[in-house]
Amino acid sequence: MKRIALFGGSGLTGQQFLPLALAQGYSVRALARNPASIPQQSAQLEVIPGDVLNAADVARTLQGTDVVVSLFGQVKNSPKDVQTRGTANIVAAMQEQGIRRIISLSGGGLPYPADQPKLADKLIRGIMRLAVPHVLTDAQGHADVLQASGLDWEVIRAPRLTTGPARGQYRVGWVGVNASTSISRADLADFILKQVESEEFVGQMPFVSY
Repeated sequence: MKRIALFGGSGLTGQQFLPLALAQGYSVRALARNPASIPQQSAQLEVIPGDVLNAADVARTLQGTDVVVSLFGQVKNSPKDVQTRGTANIVAAMQEQGIRRIISLSGGGLPYPADQPKLADKLIRGIMRLAVPHVLTDAQGHADVLQASGLDWEVIRAPRLTTGPARGQYRVGWVGVNASTSISRADLADFILKQVESEEFVGQMPFVSY
């Protein structure tokens, strides 16, 4: 099975994704500034102490892996360009080590040509531009890095995330097209893991929702 390099494994979505990946038999190398923030213990899991903004830590995490799952992003007190800079480090290490596939997570505020945003979607984007413009700028910056990388990238976009249980059913479309305004992290994690073995959305930015 493919070996996963995981960034953002200690976050709320990462903590849904990681046990799911381990349960399905994947080996995971996960980077964490505080290894204690990843409570899972498994012979299939190696937690690497370090920071995604440190190129050497990123390169060390990627060693011996086949695919990158990047779930980190803006959190309290993080640099305003953390996702852009961290993604640039990941891409550089992937190119150096010959790793092709990267799956990254972003929000519905990141635009994509196939979107047909409805009024509610436009209002949400407008509020974000006013309240947290750096989040949208950083999301776009990270997407620009991926699009220029020459790698087999995919950006999974999601709406409002909930802590509800997995339903096992969700829709994959575009903002405003076959989409709603929420999804649980549990179901989002299921879709992310499915992409490890899928090439359906390489070079695209699918929007996953209920």
